[in-house]
Amino acid sequence: MGSLFRSEQMSLCQLFIQPEAAYASVNLLGEEGIVQFRDLNGEMSAFQRKFVSEVRRCEEVERKLRYIAAEVKKDDVCIPELQEIPEAPNPRELIDLEAQVERTENEIQELSHNATNLRSNFVELTELRNVLEKTDAFFQEQEGESVSRALIGDEPSSRTQLGFVAGVVPRERVFSFERMLWRISRGNVFLRRADIEEPLLDPTTGKLLVKTVFVAFYQGEQLKTRVKKVCSGFHATLYPCPCTLAERNTMVTEVKTRLEDLNMVLNQTDDHRQRVLVTVAREIPKWTVMIRKMKAIYHTMNMFNMDVTKKCLIGECWVPTRDLGTVNRALADGGKSVGSSIPSFLNVIQACGPPPTFNRTNKFTQGFQNLIDSYGIASYREVNPALYTIVTFPFLFAVMFGDLGHGIILAVFGLWMVLREQALTKQKSNNEIWNIFFAGRYIVLMMGLFSMYTGFIYNDIFSRSLNIFGSSWKINYNTSTVFTNEMLQLDPATDDYNKKPYPFGIDPVWQLAENKIIFLNTYKMKLSIILGVVHMIFGVFLSTANHVHFRKAVYIVLEFLPQVLFLILLFLYMVVMMFMKFVMYAAENPLKRSARCAPSVLIMFINMMLVKTPEDKETDKPPEKKCDLFMYPGQHTVQLVLLLVALLCIPVMLIGKPMYILMCSSRRRDRKVGSNGTQSTSIEMQVLNGSAGIAGAPSSKSENGGHSDHEDEPPMEIIIHQIIHTIEYVLSTVSHTASYLRLWALSLAHAQLSEVLWTMVMQNGFMFRNYGGSVLLYVIFAVWAALTVSILVMMEGLSAFLHTLRLHWVEFMSKFYEGLGYPFQPFSLRKVMDETEEPIET
Repeated sequence: MGSLFRSEQMSLCQLFIQPEAAYASVNLLGEEGIVQFRDLNGEMSAFQRKFVSEVRRCEEVERKLRYIAAEVKKDDVCIPELQEIPEAPNPRELIDLEAQVERTENEIQELSHNATNLRSNFVELTELRNVLEKTDAFFQEQEGESVSRALIGDEPSSRTQLGFVAGVVPRERVFSFERMLWRISRGNVFLRRADIEEPLLDPTTGKLLVKTVFVAFYQGEQLKTRVKKVCSGFHATLYPCPCTLAERNTMVTEVKTRLEDLNMVLNQTDDHRQRVLVTVAREIPKWTVMIRKMKAIYHTMNMFNMDVTKKCLIGECWVPTRDLGTVNRALADGGKSVGSSIPSFLNVIQACGPPPTFNRTNKFTQGFQNLIDSYGIASYREVNPALYTIVTFPFLFAVMFGDLGHGIILAVFGLWMVLREQALTKQKSNNEIWNIFFAGRYIVLMMGLFSMYTGFIYNDIFSRSLNIFGSSWKINYNTSTVFTNEMLQLDPATDDYNKKPYPFGIDPVWQLAENKIIFLNTYKMKLSIILGVVHMIFGVFLSTANHVHFRKAVYIVLEFLPQVLFLILLFLYMVVMMFMKFVMYAAENPLKRSARCAPSVLIMFINMMLVKTPEDKETDKPPEKKCDLFMYPGQHTVQLVLLLVALLCIPVMLIGKPMYILMCSSRRRDRKVGSNGTQSTSIEMQVLNGSAGIAGAPSSKSENGGHSDHEDEPPMEIIIHQIIHTIEYVLSTVSHTASYLRLWALSLAHAQLSEVLWTMVMQNGFMFRNYGGSVLLYVIFAVWAALTVSILVMMEGLSAFLHTLRLHWVEFMSKFYEGLGYPFQPFSLRKVMDETEEPIET
């Protein structure tokens, strides 16, 4: 929980690893996933680094594995999931893995090549068989007179032997092919064609081909040459075809025999290929993980630097301070595993910049942390809002989404994702919307549970009310209630109310009231203002934790106190007046005040800000019937004092912090000028004694990180920044308070939309009293349920979610959160399982 309240303390370490133990040590550190390495070779290209050859070898093996996996998927062979995650292989095992993968690739390539050739032969023989079978009728027509007359005219001088070519052409090109033959021969080529019924499989592309058999009869060598050129241009395949029937029958028999033999060989080849692919499919996930881990390790080792003697690898990394012992053990175990005689070690060095931000999370807190990180990564060691968001986010969402029925739908959906998270995690979906929902499954569950709670308070379930405890109101039918009132009006000051409030939530009698919306308006409006002011004041109080931690306690006086006083004296006072009005003008109060004479809190607050005294406009009424102008004696004076103190807080916020920063800067400059002589003498002594510092050593700048105070900026920049910050805070107190009214607006809109949907749709199903009405009720219920889930739960839920997110990002977190950090991204081999085919980034 401490890590969730504030990011963990980080240490910048310098690793000294022996070259023979580097691979094993980095492997163990990657398995732990607690180290973020820094690239010490940023000025070098990827091809100039030490382990670039090993990375290339891994990439080549990875390419071959992708080819094997593609062949496996092409044959619809199932690749089983990994039962155990394999460890990264030793560097010596890479040779064996390369040989095994290459042997497998060559075998699959040979099988694929042979299968392609066999299928090509099978397709050619099938086409030849169709040509021979379908041309019998064509040749019988050649022996008659019809073809001769078509070719040489109506009155030929002599009979001439016709030439012909036979083959197949793609069916989509038949008409163009026929038209072209007609044009080049001027009608002197006679074409006969017949479609091949069964489609043929292209062995190269795997697509189905539909073709047509044709026979073209011609006369003369010139036409023969032209016809063959046209066939070549239309990618028609020509096959030999005997002229006599006996030769054709003999050839058909031979072709069928060859097809049977070829079909048997193809089946045997496919069976052998299937056995090979099934065997390889079991190893593909294991080989892929092993080679990716090895590649990631070498990528990380490329960030290391060699010392001058070329006998030691030096690396720098960020490590959580509490995990330094784990890193030391990993270095020691890595050296022992390879039998290194010289142990590896690490040194904690001073950082010259802010460390990364690291908050340890679990499955429950990760979703809430993601909401905060989406706004901005917390500055190092500043207060993390995710801890409080766990409660405030689903609660504010539920205030806008308060409905017991809709909350149950959300909670059931979230609970289903939580209970089946292991099975759903294994189903790696590419649907981005589903991945977002699943990543926030605990948020959905919490929002559903809180919505059930607020729905129970609102006494609202699908726009209906529950009368669980019995209403506290009763109706007394008398002359007053029947004759003198247009509507049946219940007065809490009379016997209509039993003086015992409804035990939990809103009394169900309000469901029947004509002024239900007016009552809920005032109730939810005041509730949203109260929650908003408390939420903002809590955010301002959290800033004190940052001031204390970063040793800037003086900012508590110069920044925190003016800000919190400004909020309390104005807006918390307004909240107090709401509670006073609720108590002092109740139906039964010790002051005997009537609720009809209660002053408006909003008008009182406006008069307070305008320093205006309310005027009595009811001079003609008796004193007992006049509305009160103030709630308590001396209220006007108290409000003037509160307003004056609040206004005095503005100059403190405006000039206090800049003056302090400028004074501290002036003192540092004076100390620097006074110590120049001492520093120069010290440097001269170091040079003479040979004890000068190592060039390039890290500076001693503090790594506390935290909020930037712009101390190194020019004075005018500091003053302008503080003026902007003060104006923004003062104006935002008003705008942010008004912004919380979205809690009231969305809650009212959600409730009214739910009631309209019930009245316009579902209520119609209860108006039929016959048997057909029961069937119609099912249909109406289905429509109502679909609209409820799609509009009220999904669309309204998304709207409430976005508004809640804005309230936290802007209204709450702006009071104490900067979010100028950068995330801690450790080198973790466990993430290799989730990597796609893209290169692994370290």
